[in-house]
Amino acid sequence: MTDDNFEKFIGELQQKIEYEEEQKYSKIVIREYRNPSNFGVLVEPDAVAEIKGPCGDTMKITLKIQNDRITKAYFWTDGCGATIACGSMLTKIIKGKTLQEANNISNLQLLEALKGLPIEHHHCTILSINTLHKAIKNYNNEKDFLTKK
Repeated sequence: MTDDNFEKFIGELQQKIEYEEEQKYSKIVIREYRNPSNFGVLVEPDAVAEIKGPCGDTMKITLKIQNDRITKAYFWTDGCGATIACGSMLTKIIKGKTLQEANNISNLQLLEALKGLPIEHHHCTILSINTLHKAIKNYNNEKDFLTKK
């Protein structure tokens, strides 16, 4: 195969992959996993949680909190595009919210914000939400522990 043929093959393959993604995922999901917001881990976070889901994906959420309000939210995952999209969208949703408001967000609300996911990826929303709830719980437990000292 010549270099020109190889480049043409790669271009056609990329177009096919993008077409198949567009048939399966909403434009929002595609946007969020191709260019995720808040991907990474905060230095010296106020709240941290990490969960490995039943599919094998790991989600980590780190938060900065001031006056019980989330000022920064980052996520990290080794998961698939759907998990990346969930983490990205969730961190955008919770920024600026109080801990109680963030803790009340459900996986169905995240699914709605993403304009849906294929049924086989609904567990990605649950993994993201559970990780957020665990981070908030960890923060509250630490705060209670320090208050009792």
